[in-house]
Amino acid sequence: MSQTAASLLFELGTEELPPGALDRLSDALASGIVEGLDQAGIRHGRVRALGAPRRLAVHIEEVAVTQPDRAFERRGPAVAVAFDEHNNPTRAAEGFARSNQVSVEALERLETNEGAWLVYRGVDTGQATADLLPAIIQRALDALPIPKRMRWGDQSTEFVRPVHWVVALMDDAVVPMEIFGVASDRQSRGHRFHHPDPVTIARADDYEQALYRAHVVVDRHERREQIREAVRGEGERLGGRAVLDDDLLDEVTALVEWPVVLSGSFDETFLRVPPEALISSMQGHQRYFPVRDVDGQLLARFITIANIESRDPARVIAGNERVIRPRLADAAFFWDLDRKKPLSDRLDGLEQVIFQKSLGSLADKSRRVAGIARAYAERFDTDPDTAAHAATLSRADLLTEMVGEFPELQGVMGRYYAREQNESPRVADALDEIYRPRFSGDAIAGSPLGQLLAVAERADTLMGIFAIGKAPTGAKDPFALRRAAVGLIRTLIEGQHAINLAGLLREAAAWQPETLDAEDHVDEVVGFCLDRMRAMALEADYAPELFEAVRSALAPTDIEPLDFQRRLEACRAFTGLSAAGSLAAANKRIRNILRKAGDTGDAPVDPALLREPAERDLHEAVQSHTAPVQDLIERSAYTEALARLAELRAPVDRFFDDVMVMADDDSVRHNRLALLGALQSLFLAIADVSALPEPG
Repeated sequence: MSQTAASLLFELGTEELPPGALDRLSDALASGIVEGLDQAGIRHGRVRALGAPRRLAVHIEEVAVTQPDRAFERRGPAVAVAFDEHNNPTRAAEGFARSNQVSVEALERLETNEGAWLVYRGVDTGQATADLLPAIIQRALDALPIPKRMRWGDQSTEFVRPVHWVVALMDDAVVPMEIFGVASDRQSRGHRFHHPDPVTIARADDYEQALYRAHVVVDRHERREQIREAVRGEGERLGGRAVLDDDLLDEVTALVEWPVVLSGSFDETFLRVPPEALISSMQGHQRYFPVRDVDGQLLARFITIANIESRDPARVIAGNERVIRPRLADAAFFWDLDRKKPLSDRLDGLEQVIFQKSLGSLADKSRRVAGIARAYAERFDTDPDTAAHAATLSRADLLTEMVGEFPELQGVMGRYYAREQNESPRVADALDEIYRPRFSGDAIAGSPLGQLLAVAERADTLMGIFAIGKAPTGAKDPFALRRAAVGLIRTLIEGQHAINLAGLLREAAAWQPETLDAEDHVDEVVGFCLDRMRAMALEADYAPELFEAVRSALAPTDIEPLDFQRRLEACRAFTGLSAAGSLAAANKRIRNILRKAGDTGDAPVDPALLREPAERDLHEAVQSHTAPVQDLIERSAYTEALARLAELRAPVDRFFDDVMVMADDDSVRHNRLALLGALQSLFLAIADVSALPEPG
C-alpha cells in the first residue's frame, strides 16, 4: 500500500439487526460514506458493503490519506474604492486584507469587463482523511433508512438497535471517533457462541479473514451463496430438489453468521393438505426450505439453516421436527374446516369487508368485475354466465381460515376449494389465475377465462382508484396501480386479445358508483397505461423513437395493446431495412412541406395534372401499393406492410430529386401536395415513420 492511500474499514457492532433491513442498511451505509468521501474530494478505490446479523461494515480500498490541496480565489472591493486619489489603501482594502490575514501588498488585481477588483489567491491545504471520517460516517449513519429508531441504556442517541462496538481503521491505524457513545478501536466480535471473545483486527484488509476464523462470514453475498449451495446439495442428498425462494434466502442470510445446513422430516399424513399451504407454513413460520421430488411432488422433508455447529445435530433436528408439527397441524385443521362451507356460502360475508371506502365492499367489487367480465366474455371465447359466476366467487376464499393465516394463498386456495366443491376445472383455475401475473416476470393467466378475469379485475381497480383521486404520485403507489396496468397490458398482448383500451375502461367506468363520474377519468387512465407501455417497451430494448412513431400515429381512443405491440415490432423490423433511413427522412420532409403549405394533403390526386415523369412514377407506385398494403394492415401484418412500402424508396427519392413541389401553378402545386399526402397516409396507417431515427 502506498503512503498516500490506505484501506478503510468501518464496522458498527450491534444487537441482532432486523433481517428484512440488513441488505438495505448495509448498502445505504456504504453509499453514505462514499458520498461523504466524494464530497470531500477524497479519492478511493473499490467499495464493499458487508454485513451480518450483528454488524454493518464497509471496506474501501485505496482511500487517499489526505484531501487534495485546493486553490481558491476571493474577490474583494473594486480597485476604484480600494484606493484613494493618492493611491493609499482605503478601509475597504485594509478590511479585505485583514479578513484574509495578509497585507494589502499581498493582494492581486483582477481585470474584468466590469472593471478591476482586488483579489486574494491562496491554497487550502487538504485535511487528513482520518480527521474528516468521524463526521462523514456520522452523517451516513444519520441518513440510514430506519423507519423506527430506539434508545438504550441512558443514551440520548437513537439507532435501529443498541450499539456495542465500533471498529475504524485506515490500514493498521485506529481512526479515533465516538459513535453512539462508543469509542472506536480495533476490537471486533466473533460468533456469539463459537467465538464470544473479542477479535483483534490488525489491519483493515485482514477483516474478513479474522472474522472467518471467529466463525463469522461477513460478506453477505458470499454467505447467501454458501446457503444456496448447501441447501441445494442437501436437497439432492434427500433424493429431491430444494425449493429455493429468493426472499427466504435473503431472510435466512440476514439471520445467520455461520450457516450450517440440517434437514428433518414430518408426518407424511400432512401431505394430504395442498402443498402450497405446507410450503407457506414451512417458509413463513419456520424459515424452512421445502423439498420436492423429481416429479415436483412435495416430500415430507425440510431443510433448515442453523447459526451454530451443534455437537448433537440429531437433537437440533428433533427440535425442529417437534416445532413444525403443530404448524402443519394448523394448516391441516384449516383445510378440513374450510371445506365444510362452500365458497358460495361465504359471499354474503364479503358485504361486510370494505375494499375502499368510496368504492364499497369486496362484494361490490366482485359484482363490478362480474359485469365487466360478462360484457367481454365472448371476446375471450368464454360463456358470459360462466365468466360472471367465476368473478363472483373470486374473492370468497378471502374469508377462509387458510387465507386468513396465509394471505399469499389468496386465489390458490380458492382453486382448491372450488375443485373440492365440484366447480368446473375452468372456474376453479380462474379463481387462481385472476391474480396473475402476481409479480414482475410472472406468467399471465393460462386460460381464456383466467385472462378475462385478470383483465376485468385490473380495469376495475384502475378506473375506481383514479375516479376517487388516488392516482399514483411520484414513488407512491399504495394501490399498486402501476403493477395492475402492466398486468392488464401483458395479458392482452401475450393472450393475443385485440381489445380497445379506451372501450374496456369505459365499460369499467360504467360499473363504478354513479357519484364518482368515473367516465371523466378514462382518458387519464389510458394515458397512464400508455406510460406503462412505454416503460415496458424501453425495458424490452425498443428505442424510444419506435414507441413514439407508433403512439403519434394513433388516437388515444384507438389504442389496442396487442395491435400497438405488433406495430412496434414492425417498426423495429423496418429500421433494419436499407430503405428505412431514406423513407424516414422523406416522411419528415413531407410532414414539414404539408405543414408549411397549410395543406393536409387529403385531396384526391388528378392524374391529368401530373407533368413530370418522376411524379407520374410515384403516383403509379403509390396506386399499385395501396390495395395490397391496406389488405396487410387489415390483417395486422404490419411488418409485411412496411416491407412493401420500403419498395417505394426509389420513386420517392426520384420525386424529390426531380420535382419542385411548390410549383407556381396552384393546381399543380395542390396536386403534388395531394400525392405526398397519399404517400404519407400509407405510412401513417401503421406508424409515423418520420419519428424514426435516421442513419448516423
